[in-house]
Amino acid sequence: MMPAARESLLDAAGTALARRPWAAVRMVDVASAAGVSRQTLYNEFGSKEGLGRALVRREADGYLAGVERALSALGDPRERLTATAEWTTAAAGENALVRAMLTGCWGAWLPAPAPGAVPSSSVVPAQRRADGPLPTPGDFVTLVRDRAVAALSGPGLARAEAADLARTCELTVRLALSCVAAPPEGGVSELVRTVLPRKLTA
Repeated sequence: MMPAARESLLDAAGTALARRPWAAVRMVDVASAAGVSRQTLYNEFGSKEGLGRALVRREADGYLAGVERALSALGDPRERLTATAEWTTAAAGENALVRAMLTGCWGAWLPAPAPGAVPSSSVVPAQRRADGPLPTPGDFVTLVRDRAVAALSGPGLARAEAADLARTCELTVRLALSCVAAPPEGGVSELVRTVLPRKLTA
């Protein structure tokens, strides 16, 4: 199957999930909405659980791509780290799957795939990846922290400075996640700016 057809199936699954609980989402309806046969859907994802894992993997990748965009933007390192926190809260606010992945709170409405790898006999590379381990909330903290450190580290950074930067980046990520659960009145950017040091390594 062409990647575009796989994306169409995932789009159809996401649309169905926005309208009804995952338990009520039917594979035949997803296939019909994407304009393919149910057998094609099963060939691509293997099962409804496989479809759910692929949907979660796509949203995880989309969230991390947004993190990369925020960190690679031009500007002051403090602003780039603040933008990463803003993206985290915005993505979680707009996408229930992202919010569930970042907090670990899935609820009955969403698919809740096990974070560990599942046995996969798929010949589809994208599905084999989806059947692999999915990031836990703790994994996301580590992934975003490490990407922030890599993006904001200057040449010749001393070990002590690198450790300070890593702590600052992790604190920012954890602060953003707390804002997902309990949004502050002034917004995440105002809160993050109050805890960031005046100068971050560039």
